[in-house]
Amino acid sequence: MKTFLVLALVLALAGPAAAQEKKSLRDSAREYGLAGLEEYVPGEVLDGLVLPDAAQWRRFWGSLYAARSSGSLEELAWMLPEAEAALKVLDASPEGKPYADWLRQRIDYLELAEYVSLYLPADGAPAPRATPPRRAPAPGLVPPPRKETAVRPEVERERAEAVSSYRLWQQRLAGRKPPARAGKLVPGLKKIFAAAGVPAELVWLAEVESSFNPEARSPVGALGLYQFMPATARRFGIQTEPRDERVDPSRSAAGAAAYLKLLYGQFRSWPLALAAYNAGEGRVGRVLKRTGAKTFSEASADLPAETRMYVPKVLATIYHREGVEPERLAPPN
Repeated sequence: MKTFLVLALVLALAGPAAAQEKKSLRDSAREYGLAGLEEYVPGEVLDGLVLPDAAQWRRFWGSLYAARSSGSLEELAWMLPEAEAALKVLDASPEGKPYADWLRQRIDYLELAEYVSLYLPADGAPAPRATPPRRAPAPGLVPPPRKETAVRPEVERERAEAVSSYRLWQQRLAGRKPPARAGKLVPGLKKIFAAAGVPAELVWLAEVESSFNPEARSPVGALGLYQFMPATARRFGIQTEPRDERVDPSRSAAGAAAYLKLLYGQFRSWPLALAAYNAGEGRVGRVLKRTGAKTFSEASADLPAETRMYVPKVLATIYHREGVEPERLAPPN
């Protein structure tokens, strides 16, 4: 069996793991005659991770989903060691690449959550002078329980402002090269967005959603350049069977442009439209109604931690790729 296919089994992307005994990936590779695995997976990952079973992978993805949906930066930061280890393994094979290109973009949120949590301590104490060492990833990618920490209200407000800062995201993304596929895909995607009456610059949402991989896949079932769930895809005329059109860049782009146009019409603001694209239009609408907020800045503290970071990350990505500041993004026509 090809190394790549066995690696997919190791990743538990297609079923239960082959062995229940906890061994490092390197030991498992040798046991099954897969010495070639060492060509694709970094040595520290082979030695440091055991072969996770399907239940452990489900718990890892479930823990990551819960952290992303929460309002807690500590939860996001706590997932970082396991997420980085998982990314190295997923990146090592074609079968894992669709998941890797999805996870790669989310690790940005975990890293910023760690940075802000460190330099704005929960108790309001001065930030440490030296960065403490990061804990090692758990053997089975399942993070250990995290000690709950009470965050002072004034610190919570500072943190919310920091992670949703457009200027901070500009700094963090400065110098990052576009994904390799972007050069080939962007010209055609821009034509689709422009034809729909949506600013062509918004095609760069695909970098944040999928690293411009048309086959990028999330563990909860979103797929494609613009990461449509099946129900949302069908809502905008993208078929999911017998052929799944979400992997078609043109169909995905047409759906994304239509959805963004609808969201702008509902919220009259690109930052709020982007927040709704990430967190759901119903959730954003309820936050605005409950808090009386009129802008993303006013609403961000009541949105999921990831959404607070998603919006400025998209806007900063557009700036670095197109030189367009958020206020210069035109409304739909």
